[in-house]
Amino acid sequence: MDVEVIKMSQREKENLIAQAVKNYGGKLLSFIRPKVNNLEDAEDIVQEVWFQFSNLTNISEIVSIGSWLYTVSRNKITDSYRKKKTENLEDFTFEDEDGSFSIKDILLLDDSENPELLAFREEVWKELFSALEELPEKQRTVFVEHEIEGKKLQEIADEQGENIKTIISRKNYAIQHLRKRMSILYKDLNE
Repeated sequence: MDVEVIKMSQREKENLIAQAVKNYGGKLLSFIRPKVNNLEDAEDIVQEVWFQFSNLTNISEIVSIGSWLYTVSRNKITDSYRKKKTENLEDFTFEDEDGSFSIKDILLLDDSENPELLAFREEVWKELFSALEELPEKQRTVFVEHEIEGKKLQEIADEQGENIKTIISRKNYAIQHLRKRMSILYKDLNE
């Protein structure tokens, strides 16, 4: 009989979570998005909020689910400002007479009409992959899966059976290494 009560309780919890996601999913993303750098960061925060909500043991004691979700969202946004931010390839920017552009822009540009750009892009790729090879495997994997393959950080964490903060930390270490390693190339670009 106790097993039956636990199953019912779990079912009720799942229904409550499903209803909360239905009622607040889009609203939370709309609330978070203007407060962070990009959509991906907002989606990561939303995932963290839902993860925390779904792991609550006292979910039935929450008086106002909406209030709880927005409070946790605000806290997660604040945490993202406080900790070292996970950087993206878009964060590697350069200036020229035509404006600013990122390393990702360079790597993805159409070079079919510009042999100089082709040579430059090949050099950037060569330096990037050389720097990636110097990283520990776990850091390299997180960076490649997130930046090149486009996986979400939470998805990587789930696949690797790791905490999201561990994955974020690995990506930050990878970015720090790449910044140092490629700083000479950045200087050349900006001169």
